[in-house]
Amino acid sequence: MGELIILRHGETEWSRAGRHTGRTDVPLTACGEEQARAIAPLVANHQVIRVLVSPAARARRTAELAGLGTYESDPDLWEWDYGGYEGLTSAQIRENVPGFYLWRDGTVPGDADHPGESVEQVGKRVDAVLDRVAPLLAEGNVALVAHGHVLRILTARWLGLDPAEGRLFALDTGTLSTLGTEHEYPVITSWNVPPLESLIPPPG
Repeated sequence: MGELIILRHGETEWSRAGRHTGRTDVPLTACGEEQARAIAPLVANHQVIRVLVSPAARARRTAELAGLGTYESDPDLWEWDYGGYEGLTSAQIRENVPGFYLWRDGTVPGDADHPGESVEQVGKRVDAVLDRVAPLLAEGNVALVAHGHVLRILTARWLGLDPAEGRLFALDTGTLSTLGTEHEYPVITSWNVPPLESLIPPPG
C-alpha cells in the first residue's frame, strides 16, 4: 500500500503574520517560493502516482515548484473557512473573545464569500478526500498539497480521531509529511519535515 505525501504550501504574507487565511487567495512570498523549490528533493524520494491540490494559487504554485508535475484540483482541500475571522490574527480575535482558541471555539459567520465552517464540516470534506484516494493508495503514493489546518484535520481523520484532534499536529509552511500504515493500521510515518533536512546525509 502506498503512502499519502502531504505538503503544506510555502509561506505567504498572511501566514508569516499569523493571519487566518481561509478562502482569501494570497500568493506565496519569495521565501515561500524558495521553500517550495527546496522541498523538491524530498518529494523526488517518493514515486507519486497521483497529485491532488487545493484550488488556491498558493497550493498550486507550491505543487509546481516542488516538481509534482500534473495535478488535479480538489475543492475539498480548500483551507478551513474562517468566516468572520478571515484575515485576523488570534491576538486580534482575543481582543473581543478573551481566551479564543480556534479548535475549541470555532468560527463566526462572515460575508457571503466567507460564511464560515465548523471543524466537523471540514472533517466531512477531508473524509471525502480520503475516500477518493483509498483505491489509489492500493497502486502507490498519492500527494496532497494544501493548507495547515485542513491537512491537520485530514491527519486526525486518517488516524481515526475526531476532526478537532487536528490540534495535536502542528504543521509549518513548506514542509512534507507522510501518512502510511503499520500492520495495516494507519500511522504517521514522518511529520513536518522541513526542506533543509533534504540536505542532511543519512547516517552511515
